[in-house]
Amino acid sequence: MLKWLGYIAAAYLAYRILKKGYDMTDDQTDYLARTIWGEARGEGARGMQAVGNVILNRVSRGGWYGASIKDVVLKPYQFSAWNAADPNRQKMLNATDADLRQARTIALQLQAGTLPDITGGATNYHATSVSPAWAKKMTKTVQIGNHIFYKE
Repeated sequence: MLKWLGYIAAAYLAYRILKKGYDMTDDQTDYLARTIWGEARGEGARGMQAVGNVILNRVSRGGWYGASIKDVVLKPYQFSAWNAADPNRQKMLNATDADLRQARTIALQLQAGTLPDITGGATNYHATSVSPAWAKKMTKTVQIGNHIFYKE
């Protein structure tokens, strides 16, 4: 019985590794950088780091959120900059290397583990200009600039 559990655990681990985007066909850093730029470019480095923290917290949680950065950020209606009708989408997709320089640096530092989680483990956030119903069911962790962060 224990032998079978070991096989199952190994298979699950292999599945998670493959799902995390380590096949090198997608640039996970680019998805992370574009998302933090698209969501928080007006919030400065700290605001962009916080959005990146949320993305990586979701990757760590897995499950419904997704298993890779790409899975997490492209999940429908989770990061508005990726929504087809959002005006930020085209700006984000057309952003130049110069536009993305700071966001890419932050993304690389987050992926390397050299920047701390400044959100207190948040998996969700919203702009201060809105009050979504889901926020009432979560625990507020911090406000950074014009974003309020929450965890389950």
